[in-house]
Amino acid sequence: MYVKAVKPFSDRHWSQAETLAPADARRVQDEALREQIAYLAARSAFYRAKFAEHGVDPTAIRTVEDLDGLPFTEKHELRDSLVSSPPLGAHVAAADQEIVQIQASSGTTGSPSYVGLTASDITTWCEMGARALYANGFRPGDRLLHAFGMSKGFVGGLPLVQLAQYMGIVDIPIGAEAGVERLLRVQADQRPGLVAGTPYFLTYLAEKAPTVVGREARDLGVRAVSVGGEPGGGLTSVRENLESLWGATVREMLGGTDIGCLYWGECEAVDGMHFLSPDLMVAELIDPVTGARVEPVAGAEGELVYTALRRQASPLLRFRTRDHVVVTGTDCACGRTGFTLRCVGRTDDMLIVRGINLFPSAVKDLVLQLRPEVTGELRIIAEFAGHVTQKPLPLVVEHAADLDPARHDEVRRRVEDQIKSALNVRTVVELVPEGALDRPDHVKVALVQRHREGTPR
Repeated sequence: MYVKAVKPFSDRHWSQAETLAPADARRVQDEALREQIAYLAARSAFYRAKFAEHGVDPTAIRTVEDLDGLPFTEKHELRDSLVSSPPLGAHVAAADQEIVQIQASSGTTGSPSYVGLTASDITTWCEMGARALYANGFRPGDRLLHAFGMSKGFVGGLPLVQLAQYMGIVDIPIGAEAGVERLLRVQADQRPGLVAGTPYFLTYLAEKAPTVVGREARDLGVRAVSVGGEPGGGLTSVRENLESLWGATVREMLGGTDIGCLYWGECEAVDGMHFLSPDLMVAELIDPVTGARVEPVAGAEGELVYTALRRQASPLLRFRTRDHVVVTGTDCACGRTGFTLRCVGRTDDMLIVRGINLFPSAVKDLVLQLRPEVTGELRIIAEFAGHVTQKPLPLVVEHAADLDPARHDEVRRRVEDQIKSALNVRTVVELVPEGALDRPDHVKVALVQRHREGTPR
């Protein structure tokens, strides 16, 4: 579905909404929220039942502050809704003839979620995504090598094509499934100035450029790289490595299937991703244990919760994402007024090791700092039920191909000491040869595994 291009608001901002004063942004949100709640009450069987179950009077929800205390929408509720009321669940709020597109989640935490879109919803997704990519440095007239997965209905596929068209960007929709050789040959032939994909796959792609096309990735004409889809792009070690490999700026973006394709984007200050769409969604920060709202001030951390605004087909109210984030600031020299954050992982991926909360991305960052003795590839082997263990954490780490075997014990101890010093978590490291662990492609490789690669499940 081709989407007609829209022009940016200014040289620095895609939309005026990005620069609204907080009081003005809140007024816009409150008005849109009242309209969305009335729409849910009139057209969503799922939310009518939820309101009745929890004694919620939808007409009493007048402002964003009134959301506090309302029930959350959980992922398992959406899955149950899809099963009980196929094909799009009881939470679909548009007629069949109004729905023009259906997207699917990756299904990495269970069965895929299916999300219906009307023509208006597609425009809303494109508008949110355009703000994120514009902050990342993408501009109308640019050409983009599409290195996210294009298959299975993922939002990194067709929706990214649509929002690129909306921005006036020429998307080259090769997709990660085409493989490293195909992507690099297209990059060498077409020399698009933009590349988008997951951070670890784009690292691997760049590392393979000399072998595949006989040139370093930095010599292939890329100006700006946008990364997302997994935590890591905000880690200094990952970013600096990517910038060195590609000879380009590297900025993060964040999104998800249930609310939109992309809706957080990092600007030239590279100090976290901005909240960019107060007119199209509400973003709350909550304590993942108590559910209490957390004020998004610098240093605060918690889980993101979203409420869609101006959404027709599959609108959600207080949807728990399980994305665990840290707020990096509340103002920025770029003029955008939305707070900024880094995503450090998912609350359902967090491990608790002898009472210490541990996000896999933090371990990855520490191991990357020990290159070149190690490649940076690792797996945390969680051979225990649930997320809690009292034992040292088994860790499989790749050593560099040219590492002298006489130094293996030394490097293994360095990894263990680095993690113990920084995170106060004891690990038991096993070194394996370079190339022993699967590399990321269009399917994200989980850092935490319940079994060792190459062993029966």
